[in-house]
Amino acid sequence: MTEPPGLIAFNALSDARAVDLLVQCCSSTAWARRVAAARPFPSADALHTAAENALADLTEPEVDAALAGHPRIGDRADNPSSAREQSAVASADDEIRARLRAGNEEYEQKFGHVYLVCASGRSAQELLDVLHARLGNDAATERRILRTELAAINRLRLDRLLGENGD
Repeated sequence: MTEPPGLIAFNALSDARAVDLLVQCCSSTAWARRVAAARPFPSADALHTAAENALADLTEPEVDAALAGHPRIGDRADNPSSAREQSAVASADDEIRARLRAGNEEYEQKFGHVYLVCASGRSAQELLDVLHARLGNDAATERRILRTELAAINRLRLDRLLGENGD
């Protein structure tokens, strides 16, 4: 099996350029450095595994740095990846958007960080339902869930990165 062209290009990047691109996938520089240092990858699956392992090794402050790169669900996205992933929320009606804003505030007051969910392919109502369900979690459970959600977001963004490098 041969490497996809985007992976070949990614493996050939300088460490600094690889880290720069990875930080666009996940704003934790510690994560980006760990993933870049694990190159070359023989497959996209190997890249995904390295990314998941790097995420699992992050300290809580490093996870907080990763969260800082994600806007609230329903807020104006400050980067193209978040805008693409939250596109269903942009077209939601005013009532759902208002309920998402209120839910985000409640979540942040309870947990001390942004509500993180892999929004890609999900409706605004589904994201609101997930938010309300997660408000019932304790802090430790919620930290585990947000790492799972962050891993899913990172995976989508890494796949897009490989596709962009292959163009």
